[in-house]
Amino acid sequence: MSRIGKKPVELPKGVTASLSGRTVEVKGPKGTRTFTATDDVTITIDEGSVKVDPRGTSKRARAQWGMSRSMIANLVEGVTTGFKKELEINGVGYRAQAQGSNLKLSLGYSHEVNFEVPQGITVTTPKQTEIVVEGIDQQLVGQVAANIREWRGPEPYKGKGIKYKDEYIFRKEGKR
Repeated sequence: MSRIGKKPVELPKGVTASLSGRTVEVKGPKGTRTFTATDDVTITIDEGSVKVDPRGTSKRARAQWGMSRSMIANLVEGVTTGFKKELEINGVGYRAQAQGSNLKLSLGYSHEVNFEVPQGITVTTPKQTEIVVEGIDQQLVGQVAANIREWRGPEPYKGKGIKYKDEYIFRKEGKR
């Protein structure tokens, strides 16, 4: 039995869910998100909650049961509070500046990097060395943060580069 799948997804006040076939649509104060489930699960919407049940006892059905419930819970969280990733820039002269739908990064290259921010994601820079990526789609927020980090990943000797705010960089000792 899936411990995650057994729990119903509670819908907070101001959030509505509708079901058409295998597609669940969740509307909330921040926007609308959809998820299409596989044939292995059955989705039912009661007053104030969404319940997911497996259609059989196969390994795939049980795996899809927990995953589908988690995806629907993420939809609900996304349209109510949204998702956020915070990045930190370390290094002399390294800085970021948000300009509309672009993020301008100075990362020690001979040119500045202009990062195009996708639709549905907001990128802000509270300080020159901090980047905050926000949105209602958890996968897209994580992917955008990873793409920004990819331009200059943190290196283990001096710790220079772009890292997640809660990330720990294992430091190495240089040559003696």
